[in-house]
Amino acid sequence: MNWIDKLERKFGRFGVENLTMYVIICYVVGYFLTYLNPNLMDMMSLDVAKILHGQVWRLVTWVIYPPSTGNFLLFVISILFFYYPIGTSLERTWGAFRYTLYIFSGLFFVLIAAFLTYFITGGYVTIGGVSYMIGGGVFTTYYVSLSVFLAYAMSCPDMQILLWFVIPIKMKWMAIVYGAIILYDMITYLRVGLWVMAVPIIASLLNFVLFFFSTRNMQRYNPKEVHRRREFKKAVAQSRVNPATGGITKHKCAICGRTEKDDPNLEFRFCSKCNGNYEYCQDHLFTHQHVK
Repeated sequence: MNWIDKLERKFGRFGVENLTMYVIICYVVGYFLTYLNPNLMDMMSLDVAKILHGQVWRLVTWVIYPPSTGNFLLFVISILFFYYPIGTSLERTWGAFRYTLYIFSGLFFVLIAAFLTYFITGGYVTIGGVSYMIGGGVFTTYYVSLSVFLAYAMSCPDMQILLWFVIPIKMKWMAIVYGAIILYDMITYLRVGLWVMAVPIIASLLNFVLFFFSTRNMQRYNPKEVHRRREFKKAVAQSRVNPATGGITKHKCAICGRTEKDDPNLEFRFCSKCNGNYEYCQDHLFTHQHVK
């Protein structure tokens, strides 16, 4: 059981149902405020210097910045045909708690990165001998939203979507393309000395990295575990050699030793309650003692 499983057992009731809808509502409010009153939106950005001077509401209000403030039609299309279906599907796949933890951890990492960057730089970055103030627009939810897409691609890599509503493409290939775009953005910022712009990208994707490695059984890469699996495969292969014919069989009952060559009408099933790959014929599937 990994740390996410343990957290879910203790705090699973705090998962936010339909979180994707609430996030979209925040984006819609932020989108309209950007065009109705840009000065008001400036008062809600993640500006650490102003937070330290008492504007503590910025710790929360910065999340209403939409990932894109461009063309309104493009914004609606990206929300209705991209973010909402993917977010809700990921929530159904993972469960409300894990999805909530994923989104909030991404926002938390960006918040921490903003403060660390401010304390390291003093709120200014120097490029070509000229100092520039690090504004609140540097740290946004753009890459946090992108991490939702990457997480969905990892969970459903073979899911097919229509690119530009025409070209069918699998999610795993789209994830590779977006990963290349993210890497290109980081390299571009670093080459021109704007390392500060690369910080929110890394921070926004820490939740993806954290979830990816925590949900993988890294023990399987242990040399002892690799050797054990090889020996097990050899033993299984040898046990399935039919002494009468010398041929290799696909199925063998762990109780009576019969194979499909003994009786073509026999059915075989693996037992989900036994520890290990134990296969049984139809006569012993429900009557054997489970291996613990």
